[in-house]
Amino acid sequence: MYRALVVVVCLAFAFTLPVAVSHAKTRGEINASVKAGMDRFHKHIKGSSAYLKGAQGVLVMPRITKAGFVVGGKYGQGALLIDGKTVDYYSLAEGSLGWQIGAEQYDMVILFMTDEVLKKFRSSEGWEAGVDAEVTLIEAGAEASVETLRSQHPIAAFIFGQKGLMAGVSIKGAKFTRIKPD
Repeated sequence: MYRALVVVVCLAFAFTLPVAVSHAKTRGEINASVKAGMDRFHKHIKGSSAYLKGAQGVLVMPRITKAGFVVGGKYGQGALLIDGKTVDYYSLAEGSLGWQIGAEQYDMVILFMTDEVLKKFRSSEGWEAGVDAEVTLIEAGAEASVETLRSQHPIAAFIFGQKGLMAGVSIKGAKFTRIKPD
C-alpha cells in the first residue's frame, strides 16, 4: 500500500514538474532564493567563508527540483556572483532515462576557483558539466583547503540541503544556460 502511494505521489509530481518549472522567476525571486541558498551554504558547509573568498566566481543554484519515474529531469534557476554581487542569471536543466523513481529538492553551489574556468563558463552558450569542464563534487562534510581546490579542482560543486525521496545526486550532464529574468 505504501509503495503504491509513493508511486502515485511521484507520478503526480513528475507530470506537474514541467508546468512548475516553465514559470520563469523574476530577478527579485531569484535574488531572494540565492540569498537563502547562501545562508544554507554557510550553515551546512564547514569552511564556506574561506571557499567563497578563494573563488573567482560562485554559481548559486538554490532549490533545484529533481523528479522521475523512469523518465526524469531536474531544473533550477540561480545566479552567478562575482565579489558577492550578481552578474548573470542561469537556469539548470537535465533530462534522464533509466531506473528512477521519486522527487527531491536540493541546493548547489559551484565555485570557479580560477579566472580561466570562470571566463570559459561565462563565454559559453550552454555549459554542460562533465562535457565542457570537469566538476568535482565535494561532500558536505569533507574538508579541502582553498589551495587544494584551486590547484587540483578548479571547479568544485557542493550539494546540500537535500529533501525528498530520491537517492544520489550527480552534476554530470547538467546544462547551464544564461537567462534574462524580468
